[in-house]
Amino acid sequence: MNGIEFRDVTKRYGSDPSAPLAVKGISFEVPEGTLTTILGPSGCGKTTTLRMIAGLESPTSGSIFIAGRDVTTLGPAERNVSMMFQSYALFPHMSVIDNVGYGLRMSGIPKARAAERAREALAGVGLVGFDDRAPGELSGGQQQRVALARALVLEPAVLLFDEPLSNLDARLRREMREEIRALQQRLSLTVAYVTHDQSEALAVSDHIIVMDHGLIAQRGTPEELYERPGTAFVAGFMGEAMLFEACASGDGTVRLGPLHIPTGAPPAAGPVKVAVRPEAWRLDAAQDAPFGGTVTKSAYLGTACEYRVQTELGDLFVVSHDLAFRPRPGDRVGLSLAGHGVSVVPAA
Repeated sequence: MNGIEFRDVTKRYGSDPSAPLAVKGISFEVPEGTLTTILGPSGCGKTTTLRMIAGLESPTSGSIFIAGRDVTTLGPAERNVSMMFQSYALFPHMSVIDNVGYGLRMSGIPKARAAERAREALAGVGLVGFDDRAPGELSGGQQQRVALARALVLEPAVLLFDEPLSNLDARLRREMREEIRALQQRLSLTVAYVTHDQSEALAVSDHIIVMDHGLIAQRGTPEELYERPGTAFVAGFMGEAMLFEACASGDGTVRLGPLHIPTGAPPAAGPVKVAVRPEAWRLDAAQDAPFGGTVTKSAYLGTACEYRVQTELGDLFVVSHDLAFRPRPGDRVGLSLAGHGVSVVPAA
């Protein structure tokens, strides 16, 4: 069974039929017990899509199903859905346990039973002993755990996340995305997760839906979208790929300058684009390399080095994990391509 299903859903804000559509007839499924990320740049329609799942927005047309039930016309309280917002939305005047148990009490659960279930939910997110604290006494990561416990305590059929990690620093963001993924897998939750962060989406998802201007540009597993993007937009959005104009020959061979591009299924003859991710470039001493350039900038990041290399193809951004070879600005280097991180996509 699908946890969530959209069937040809559109969304237009306002009553003017000539107003542009924010979501343009999309259809997709989120299988029960899986985590699907809706990914895309600002204004692509991803948050509108999430709000329609929650019942906070009504579709202009189309149908929405949750756990096999048509919920298109139902309000948020009738959908058995919990949503975790970017701001956490905790009540500052309530204790942690009262925040977590609030939804239960509003549903008519007796206060003692609501407190018991709230403590169980807090224990599930690693916050034992925090019952009487106020939200203002907690760190950002602890506040997020409280918000997560408040969402989980309602035992929803579907759990929704709207940019849940954007307010956290890099280390805490990594820790929390691991916790969210572990909880989702342990409890077999059906989750729809919205973010604009590609690395976050790759780390937590069973499936990813990439949206562009209200449409689904591509959907698939993290590996499929990263290694086999179907369009120039997806290739450029997933992992900072640079796009180059190229041409496929009659035998399906694609060359980029002097470089032969590895391809899975040979493309049809004609114009194509080659998407090359920064980590796909391999640097070595120039000497007799068939393709090379001059380093113009370098930055040491500890586990890798970033370079700008001026070449006949233009200014390339290169990420190298080979710390034994560290050219400096002004050095000539040879460039070759690895077998991964390179994709050929249609020119259009």
